[in-house]
Amino acid sequence: MRPEKLEEYVKVHQRVWSDMLHALHETGWRNYSLFLNPKDGLVVGYFEAKDTDVTERLMNEHPANARWQAEMAQYFVEDCEHQPLIQYFHLT
Repeated sequence: MRPEKLEEYVKVHQRVWSDMLHALHETGWRNYSLFLNPKDGLVVGYFEAKDTDVTERLMNEHPANARWQAEMAQYFVEDCEHQPLIQYFHLT
């Protein structure tokens, strides 16, 4: 995350495009949250889905997501790549 763009990045997520919100629902995302550590720019996302592999594939193929990701690229450091976190504890 580019430190100089943190505030703008958060503001953009307060007004997510309606077609992107529709795409999230359409592809099966539920209980989606994003968390930001402003000290180091770490962004962590969490979502639930019936089948996360299918849901992520559908979202990756959705035209609204392609436009959104292109717009969001300006906020991230070029060498930063998506790295899933490993869940090591869960309490139900």
